[in-house]
Amino acid sequence: MPDISALDLARVQFAFTVSFHIIFPSITIGLASYLFVLEAMWLKTGSEVYKDLYHYWLKIFGVNFGMGVVSGLVMAYQFGTNWSGFSAFAGSITGPLLTYEVLTAFFLEAGFLGVMMFGWSRVGPGLHLLSTAMVALGTLISATWILASNSWMQTPQGFEIADGIVIPTDWWQIIFNPSFPYRLVHMSIAAFLATALMVGAAGAWHLLRSQNTLAVRTMLSMAMWMLLIVAPIQALVGDFHGLNTLKHQPAKIAAMEGHWQNHEGEGVPLLLFGLPDMQKETTRFAVGIPHLGSLILTHSWDGKIPALKDFPPEDRPNARIIFWSFRIMVGLGLLMITLGLWSLWLRRKDRLYTHKWFLRFSLWMGPAGVVAILAGWFTTEVGRQPWVVYGIMRTADAVSSHDIATLAGSLTLFVLVYLFVFGIGIGYLLHLMRLPVQHAVPEPEGGPGQSKQPMRPLSAPDAPFSLEAHLPNPKE
Repeated sequence: MPDISALDLARVQFAFTVSFHIIFPSITIGLASYLFVLEAMWLKTGSEVYKDLYHYWLKIFGVNFGMGVVSGLVMAYQFGTNWSGFSAFAGSITGPLLTYEVLTAFFLEAGFLGVMMFGWSRVGPGLHLLSTAMVALGTLISATWILASNSWMQTPQGFEIADGIVIPTDWWQIIFNPSFPYRLVHMSIAAFLATALMVGAAGAWHLLRSQNTLAVRTMLSMAMWMLLIVAPIQALVGDFHGLNTLKHQPAKIAAMEGHWQNHEGEGVPLLLFGLPDMQKETTRFAVGIPHLGSLILTHSWDGKIPALKDFPPEDRPNARIIFWSFRIMVGLGLLMITLGLWSLWLRRKDRLYTHKWFLRFSLWMGPAGVVAILAGWFTTEVGRQPWVVYGIMRTADAVSSHDIATLAGSLTLFVLVYLFVFGIGIGYLLHLMRLPVQHAVPEPEGGPGQSKQPMRPLSAPDAPFSLEAHLPNPKE
């Protein structure tokens, strides 16, 4: 059994909590934009089906948003509890960036979320659409600041180091660091794809159970159009992102490809399968396509990329993990493109809503977007190792000085609590998605004679409230 250090447990704990957290904001980003499109389509066309779908997915959005907020609070605390070395070293940059996220994004979302969730019959249609748009915009702004912070850790610039502490010198360079634009676009599209797959899976589930309504068909149709158009764009963005990573983090690319050394006169093969061996410095059982790696990574037949042996062993990321996490992400992306193309073919044959194998495939692809996001983040974060700030600060220098027993206990507690709390939450989300889409009935506006949702506290009871009946009679 390999020796486990306090650093290993701290990394596992952070990886566990961030893996749970990233699911919910990703779906929040996609669902908020989807809800805006649904409400805009309802206002434009007057079709009740968009209104019904809006109310159906609004409940799911609300539950998902709440779990995202709760899981996000834990992430913020861990910077101080488990990674105090990093907070002391780079807090002058990451602290303001996270503060900007709260001030510009979270407050925007929270300010309009109440109107979006509960103001359908209390404000005009235009104001309600604006509220939905502001919530959707807030989710994208939030992603912008979070990814700016993470991207700076990947490709740091715009700073100097004085007395062992990072001092920001150019906020423009810090925010718009070399990898930031690629990560922002790549992650935003991934959130839209994950949401489209979830919506499509819900539609397929209902169709497989003979709930062939206009709302369900519209749900599936919109999801498939999103996949058909956006999944190929994501592949193109991923290619640009890979070229950027090759320029700024070549060791990560070498580990992703399981590429240990260059040979004179040979291009870089694209390995389809293999088991990277960090001790023997080779990829065992490698099965690849000659020159294809060069063609993809350098856009030339015999182009070379830095190999893992070009870096000291202590500076190499763990190729055993990111070799396969990268392939899981790419493989799922290819399946998304396949699903989108299949939907187009079936749409032209007028069988989109009746083809059983297609609907089953859509159902099984429901979690694929979330899994692809997790695989992508594993590739990004493990590939940055052994650095917490790439080339500037090692992860071993960033961890707090806790003993193994403390970290083991907190990790165990996190696993138990998360599986219980978020297991129930995810189960409830799945329950909501299994419910049929119903026609939205206008909520009572409150006022005299309308109970349950009063405009004034005393207008809810069934019997009218009489103040005189509850005051003492001066004649008695």
